[in-house]
Amino acid sequence: MSDIYFDESIILVDLEAKTKEEVLTAMGENLEKQGLVKESFIPAIIAREAEFATGLPTAGVSVAIPHTDVEHVNKKTISFAVLKDPVDFGVMGDPDETTPVKVIFMLAMDKADDQLSLLQRLMQIFQDEAALRYLAEEKDASAIKNLLAEKLDFALEGGE
Repeated sequence: MSDIYFDESIILVDLEAKTKEEVLTAMGENLEKQGLVKESFIPAIIAREAEFATGLPTAGVSVAIPHTDVEHVNKKTISFAVLKDPVDFGVMGDPDETTPVKVIFMLAMDKADDQLSLLQRLMQIFQDEAALRYLAEEKDASAIKNLLAEKLDFALEGGE
């Protein structure tokens, strides 16, 4: 997983959105503008989120981990956003339930097995209430990047 693209340009802080579709579109447009994902990425990630909810009511701060199929990705990356105000996402495994999400990890993986490995690492962050609260309150993209790189244990490609 050392070739993952992750820098401040794909970390969005105080993102304003009213719906999960607005969140996914804003994050997807940022990735598309940088050539990291294909034009098909945004409709695909919105459709997948509608079918398979990714909200997780974790301790302290609810998170979402939207992702879609590898054919919509140009370069393996993980985009991160902290929402200005929480937005309701369906709960993973129980789409009739919603949770007010504040932190989003948008995965754009170019191999299916990388996605599973990354999800396992993310689960460790989701179980760390202090780290989640820090991420939800931090305004400095560099500080967020550094914490996530350390916690996810990957070498960074992109702006250092």
